[in-house]
Order: sequence, then structure tokens, then C-alpha cells
Amino acid sequence: MERLTVTMSSCNQTRITEFVLLGIQGSVGLKYTLFVILSFTYIFTIAGNILIIVLILRSDKLHTPMYFFLCHLSFSDILLSTNVVPYLLCMLLGKCKTMLLSSCLTQYFFGSSLTVSECFLLTAMSYDRYLAICSPLHYHTIMGMKVCFHLVVWSWAVGFILNLSSLIPMTQMEFCGCNIIDDLYCDHAPLLHASCSDTYIIELETMIFSIPVVLFPFMFVIMTYVKICFAILKISTTSGRRKSFSTCSSHIIVVAIYYGTLIAKYTAPSSGSSLNVNKVISLLYTAFTPLLNPAVYSLRNREIREAMRKCIDVA
Repeated sequence: MERLTVTMSSCNQTRITEFVLLGIQGSVGLKYTLFVILSFTYIFTIAGNILIIVLILRSDKLHTPMYFFLCHLSFSDILLSTNVVPYLLCMLLGKCKTMLLSSCLTQYFFGSSLTVSECFLLTAMSYDRYLAICSPLHYHTIMGMKVCFHLVVWSWAVGFILNLSSLIPMTQMEFCGCNIIDDLYCDHAPLLHASCSDTYIIELETMIFSIPVVLFPFMFVIMTYVKICFAILKISTTSGRRKSFSTCSSHIIVVAIYYGTLIAKYTAPSSGSSLNVNKVISLLYTAFTPLLNPAVYSLRNREIREAMRKCIDVA
């Protein structure tokens, strides 16, 4: 009854100045349980990624291209989780019921920009592993710190500049009718659905840009790891194959988790009976995936574990 009242009252206005995010619906007990789980998840996400960054900055052995990219990936995960989870926790407690239009657009912009930037960071990491295994003699010549710096700068720049090109037209649009967003956070599709302006250009632009910024990097990652697998199989010794595979296994797991949830999120229907599934996928993508990255690298990466032990011994 409460949800019906909120929906009806929110859909009676004409010009939208704020949105009502429904978030996760359910009993008070369910919301408090999720609040506790997500609170710990967020704390461990921030702590784990900060730990990765600190270990990389403090350990001379980790001052390599792979860990340089990993440092930026951890920073991206911190921002991605912080963009969504704190407000979601506030909604679960019933403290945050509405979000200003400007805040909603800002949340969408940062979420989309970080998604694109992370796609390119993972692509740069796969290129680094490809050179290290398939062209080890030329690795240090090609993958210098100057090249790494340019790859990282372009990863961040492309993510934010491309999404700025869609954000600016959105700020000029009129939003009217129902301001209910039955989702965990402000995203592209519900914002366009709430607009009473012509959204054809923005939708066309999004479809065109999604190919080079999502599909091409994903295909590039697959191609590089196919070549890496063939190169590893050509190694004559079992120990050599195991050592080569261990240098890229963590990245393979992270890529599989990230692109798996990302593809599921944007291919799953966002209405009808699939809406709850879409919310679960969104929750996995924004809250739990950023936690898995430091967990995977700390558990599977020997150099990270050694750097961690040294920090503990010094402390």
C-alpha cells in the first residue's frame, strides 16, 4: 500500500525536478539484513583496494606495468562502488527517499564513465600480459612506463569524455511525467524513459559508441588470451607452462567476472518479471565485483602476497 501511494503521488507531477529511487523492495527485516551485508561488503571493498594501491606504491618489486594498471583498476573500483553503495545503504534505512535531477545525472555520468574506463584498463592489462608471454624479448622495449602512462591516461580520458558527450544533451532535456525509477541507481535507460524530449540522437549515439568502447575491447581481450594460450601450450616444460599461466590467471578471472556481470546487466530485460533479476545483477556489478578484484589478486598473486607479508613484518 505504501509503495502504491508513493508511486501514484510521484507520477502526478508534470515537470520532474527530483527522482524517487525504489531500490530494493521487501520487509524491514530484509532491508536491515541487506544493509549489514552491503555495509561490510563496502568496507572490505574500500579497504581491500586501498591495500592493493598501498602495497604497489610501497614495494619496489611491484613497480611494473602490470601492477601500475592494477593500481588504477583498484582506484576505479573504489569510485564505482562509492558512486552507488552509500546512497543505496541510505535508501535501505529509509533515510533517502528522493534524489535531485542534477544528482541523478551526476551518478549516471560517473557510473557510465567508470564502466568505460575500466573496460579500457582491463584491455591495457591484457595487452601487457600478451607482450610479456608472447614477446618477452621485446616486452621492456615496448611496454615502458611512458607507454603505460599514456594507456592509463587515455583509458580515463576516453571514459569521461565520451560520457560527457551524452551527459550534456541530457542536461538540456525536459523530464516530465512519472519520476519513479524502479532501480538501485540512476542509469541511462530509466533517465531516457523519464524524458519528454526527443531522445533519438542520444540513443543512436549510445549505440554507436558502445561498439568501440565495449565490444572492441572485449574482443581484443579474447583475441590476446587466445594467443596467450597457444603460446603457453608451446612451452616444453610443465613448470614453464604453470609459471606463464600464473602470471595472467588472476587477470583472466577478473575479466571474466567483470564482463560477465556487465553483459548480463545490459542484456537482461529491465521490466516485468526480470526486473528483480536486473537489480540483483546491478548489485553484483556495483557492490560485489569491486570486492572480488583485490580478493582475486591477493589470494592468487604470489608477489602481492609477499609484499603483504613484508608490510606485516615491518608493522
